[in-house]
Amino acid sequence: MLAEKSIGIGGAAVDGDDLNWMELRPTDQGRYVLVRRDASGHVADVTGAPHNVRTRVHEYGGGAVTVRDGVVWYSNVADGRLYRLDRGGTPRAITREGSLRYADFVYDPRRDRIVAVREDHEHLAVSRTAGADDRPAEAVNTIVALPASAPGEQTVLAQGADFYAAPRLSPDGSQLCWLSWNHPHMPWDVTELWVADLDGAGTPSNVRLVAGGDGESVLEPQWSPDGVLHFVSDRTGWWNIHRWTPGSGVEALTAERAEFAGPSWQFRMSHYAFDGPARIVATYVVEGMSRLGVVDTVARTLTPVPVPFSHISPSIAVRNGHAYVAAASPATLLALVDVDTATGEHEVIRSSASVAIDSAYISEPEVLEFPTEKGRTAYAFFYPPRNPEHSIPEGELPPLLVRTHGGPTAHTPAMLSLDTQYWTTRGFAVLDVNYGGSSGYGREYRQRLDGAWGIVDVEDCVNGALHLVRQGRVDGARLAIDGGSAGGYTTLAVLTFRDSFAAGTSFFGVADLELLARDTHKFESRYLDRLVGPYPQRLDLYRERSPIHHTDRLSRPIALFQGLDDRVVPPEQAEAMFEAVHAKGLPCALVTFEGEDHGFRKAESIVTAQDGELWFYSRIFGFDPAGPVEPIRIENLPER
Repeated sequence: MLAEKSIGIGGAAVDGDDLNWMELRPTDQGRYVLVRRDASGHVADVTGAPHNVRTRVHEYGGGAVTVRDGVVWYSNVADGRLYRLDRGGTPRAITREGSLRYADFVYDPRRDRIVAVREDHEHLAVSRTAGADDRPAEAVNTIVALPASAPGEQTVLAQGADFYAAPRLSPDGSQLCWLSWNHPHMPWDVTELWVADLDGAGTPSNVRLVAGGDGESVLEPQWSPDGVLHFVSDRTGWWNIHRWTPGSGVEALTAERAEFAGPSWQFRMSHYAFDGPARIVATYVVEGMSRLGVVDTVARTLTPVPVPFSHISPSIAVRNGHAYVAAASPATLLALVDVDTATGEHEVIRSSASVAIDSAYISEPEVLEFPTEKGRTAYAFFYPPRNPEHSIPEGELPPLLVRTHGGPTAHTPAMLSLDTQYWTTRGFAVLDVNYGGSSGYGREYRQRLDGAWGIVDVEDCVNGALHLVRQGRVDGARLAIDGGSAGGYTTLAVLTFRDSFAAGTSFFGVADLELLARDTHKFESRYLDRLVGPYPQRLDLYRERSPIHHTDRLSRPIALFQGLDDRVVPPEQAEAMFEAVHAKGLPCALVTFEGEDHGFRKAESIVTAQDGELWFYSRIFGFDPAGPVEPIRIENLPER
């Protein structure tokens, strides 16, 4: 079910009477497809094979498609080019071949052009003195305008900053806003919101900064139907909705201890949308749980919409009192749903799974607040094992799998996940940890990780597991931990620097922080300046917290799974860690995947990784896994 009977859903967008959305299809080599439902209710794919609607700007992409009056413009990840697809037509490229990438683009009808974020890998530039800190040259990011129908001259509209996002045109086309930020900041740390006037030809002038900078993160700018600029800012310590007008400046429309935005790992995240000039439909997070509400911009009130969802993806679209969102609950899988914002009644348009799960097998999460270091509280979701056909042997407690999310500036939602249920139906308890540094709990909680990556996250994962052990809910001798990317780093750090866990699995995780600082993509190349310390000035911290330099302290079995096309965390990280663990004589495994990059999208890769992790624990903990499981090769494994 996880690999072959489920899809990814997101990116809802309204275009007249049409509803469009994106689907990720693991059984189609992990291809992203744009899907359309027309006014008659007919659903059909818009983009066909072999095109894969995805972009690699910032490597994580997002914002790979825009639709206007039935015409589609999209990025094809294989060649990085933009394509135009008219209704009933065939795709035609509107950008030339080369090493240019595009994302977060919008159509400018007044001038028949596309305005986009462009990332130039052809003419690399060094943003600091060449060789000064042993970092590679970087791609150049700008905002450009390009012809909407055929390849032609591209005009740079904004340049000079390290990063750009969210170019948005006012309804009458007379103004353009955008976000920018510079190293070493990430968009959830410090961004700037700019506005420019556009003349008839679309040339910007009177460029002014209207919000952001000086420790403020501004995200998701949007123009209301009557031309008022709105955005989300965390100037109060929480991401709330604000608006800007030339006469009044910045005004807050919400003042909640809630997050109306999230870390912008991808382009075109949308936590709110307009249903008229004075009505905003928004999704927001309170203590890690999503909610839906309506903001009256005149009265400045927030009215919750009664929906059963605990997770709502940041891709909301609105039309005539209805919100279209990808949502899930603790008992229902992610689905694209149509929500009546007046009543909360909803209808499923497209489910992420083609088969249903018997509720008897579903383990629902328990919100867990537990004590951690310095008298603080950390958060997690606990899933006990559940399978009506089996029970835990008398006198035993279940093994625990602690899960560490990536980012690390991100959060794990409380929702029905086939990945989690895979483990709980097989007798494992699962603890999904939102360690200090996670989003969804305000800026102060998010900043706990500043200068403390590899410390706070490690402490919270260990303390969460030990909290359950003290409560007598899990077996303290059979604690496992896993995670991907930044979560893989936390996993390796826990296994290296602590002795609480018996085994762990890293998916494309970081073993060497110095190597990550020197050899990763531009978007994250200075991320560690905040999380660890400035590089190379604090090289001591990078080596002190890198598991690869302390394998002498490691005494736990490790499995590693890695995509060979990964540019975010290159394969050399997993290979070096494997060699070090293997040399110590510890049980270890390294499984690599051709054609996969940062995250596995193909069905066969998902199956191999999921079953491979289970097989690894079965050999370490000494049990026979349920059902047919394809073994992986484990080195240094003692005979049973």
